[in-house]
Amino acid sequence: MFFSMLSEAWHAMSANRLRTFLTMLGMVIGVGAVVLMMAIGEGAQQSIKRSIDSMGSNLFVILSGSSSSSGSRSASGSSSTLNMNDATAIGDLEDINAFAPISVGNAQIIYAGNNSNSAIVGTTPSYFSIRRWDVESGELFSDSDIRSANRVALVGKTVVENLFGDEIDPIGKTIRIKKSPFLVVGVLEGKGQSFDGRDQDDTVIVPITTAQRKLFGNQIPGSVRMIMAQAKSEKYMGVAEEAINDLVRQRHNIRENAESDFSIRNLTAMAKTASETAKTMSMLLGAIASISLLVGGIGIMNIMLVSVTERTREIGIRMAIGAREKDILLQFLLEACVISIVGCVIGVGLGLGGAMLVKKMIGAEILISMQSIVLAFSVAASVGVFFGYYPASKAAKLHPIEALRYQ
Repeated sequence: MFFSMLSEAWHAMSANRLRTFLTMLGMVIGVGAVVLMMAIGEGAQQSIKRSIDSMGSNLFVILSGSSSSSGSRSASGSSSTLNMNDATAIGDLEDINAFAPISVGNAQIIYAGNNSNSAIVGTTPSYFSIRRWDVESGELFSDSDIRSANRVALVGKTVVENLFGDEIDPIGKTIRIKKSPFLVVGVLEGKGQSFDGRDQDDTVIVPITTAQRKLFGNQIPGSVRMIMAQAKSEKYMGVAEEAINDLVRQRHNIRENAESDFSIRNLTAMAKTASETAKTMSMLLGAIASISLLVGGIGIMNIMLVSVTERTREIGIRMAIGAREKDILLQFLLEACVISIVGCVIGVGLGLGGAMLVKKMIGAEILISMQSIVLAFSVAASVGVFFGYYPASKAAKLHPIEALRYQ
């Protein structure tokens, strides 16, 4: 019975192919737009999540204060208000798992005839565990390198590409940073972009004492640009931030109502904000694309009402030879669903093709999930049932005699 109705529905649609195609086009565009927009949105979410994970977990960055000159205030971190002893004291706090003092700047790096202007990070071995940053080849520098201020360096993937290319193994080679020779002891694993858009692989990491004494120079011995601290777990983030603030203010003899000469950034909170923003964007894109499905559903209802009017005598004949009200209802409802689902299948293919094209043309990250495809199918089927029900119900409630008399 069902298959005969399905065959009849297909025959009815084939009789008006152009009209059926134009009706179906609304669903094709709607579903294609939903699949494409969700693929772009989920790709953006995945990209941001990967960037957040690459930063490490439960992290604080304590920045030294800003400096003022002629009434003009510079950015945070420009004044030497933090030092190595502050970092050690922060590491001794109960809720802090690990810490790493950091001196950072940019410098020209030279190897043979190649050069690169990259970020130079002076830090301690604990930095790599906090950032969850391992070496791809070679080894990390050690605490003895810190004590001796040895000229050793770990280089990121971008630096390797710029200086050495694909043919030279960087391990054991000597590079020059600000004209000072440094021995490359390791190549860092690729990290990609951070969630603020910086290339984390365009980095050279050296012992902090080496950076202080031989690269950046410090007017105040032992001063650092920033301190990175890792809380024991996410639930301790609030308590740890308050403890760090109180400790550093006490160490710097800052009065109760005076402004701090440092600032604390909660990277976990910043990461959550970025993630929520990406999620909201994904939902917004999906909602905008779903409007096309609504328009497609209205088109289905319009054409089905026209079809009911055109086939009034046919409906009357069917009722006269024994078709029940529910048979007529199911017949027209099935036609609406077939239009909707076939349009959905074509739309999914169009959306997937569009997503691949966007990825190829602009290099955007695209994530096509089965969940988005199932959702598109479900919505399309629901739209077919919802907008097809009224015309089907109208057809089923026709009086047989009146239907037979209809001209």
